[in-house]
Order: sequence, then C-alpha cells, then structure tokens
Amino acid sequence: MRLAPVLLAFACSALPAFAQSEEDVMNRIETIHGNAEGFFDVFGAMQDAVMLGDPTEIAHYGLYPLVVNANGETYDVLEEQDLSDNFDALVSPETLDALRTQDVADLIVTDEGVGIGDGAIWITNICLDDACDQTQWGIFSINN
Repeated sequence: MRLAPVLLAFACSALPAFAQSEEDVMNRIETIHGNAEGFFDVFGAMQDAVMLGDPTEIAHYGLYPLVVNANGETYDVLEEQDLSDNFDALVSPETLDALRTQDVADLIVTDEGVGIGDGAIWITNICLDDACDQTQWGIFSINN
C-alpha cells in the first residue's frame, strides 16, 4: 500500500497547474522560453486577427513548414500563402473561438511552447542566431 501515495503524487505532478495568475504565466514563459513580452505581442495580434476575421495575419505568425491537424488528417503547410489560401479548411471555427476567448491564466506553458485553447494552437520561441540573442515567436502546430 505504500505504492499508492507515490503513484498519486506522480499522477498529480503530471497534471497541468490550475489557478495560476497572469503574472505566474508570464513569469513561466519568461523563465522557460525568454522574451515573454514578444509572446504577448504575437498572442494579442492573433486574437485581434480572429476578431477582425483576418486569416492572413494569423498565417503571418506561422513557423513553416507548419504542422496542421485538421479533418482527421495531418498536413505539412509549407508556406504562409498555403495557410492563407486554405485557412477555412485547415483551421476550424472552434479553434479560432478558443484563440479569441483564451484567458492568459489558462495558457499551457511547457518546454515545447505555449498552448492555446487546451492545445488547439501551439506557439514557441525560436532562435534566429547561434547565440539566441534574437528570437521569434510563432505558431508551430494547429490541432483542430
């Protein structure tokens, strides 16, 4: 029976953290990925694009090739224009709604990136130079 508390502790540690504040999320992004301010710039611009119905702006933030899971298939979207041209088929209204209504305190922050809408969209910060002095936030996965 001593195994039960260990298993319970392990199971609880695997669950996402709840009841975190926006400041906690920002600090976690900064600690794990750096440039949290850059994340919030991209996140805000993407939310604005959803409200304005501008798929081209959302496509602008893709890191290509971009993996998109839609319609029971996995697509490797090679270019920004490909996502823009096929946006309605590749990004569901539910995914857009999840982005539009995402509360900062409910973001998922892992070492892989930041999940929006319970992982419907994943954004990460990539290095643009060897020293990683310059970085860029962008979408690396869409999961409808």
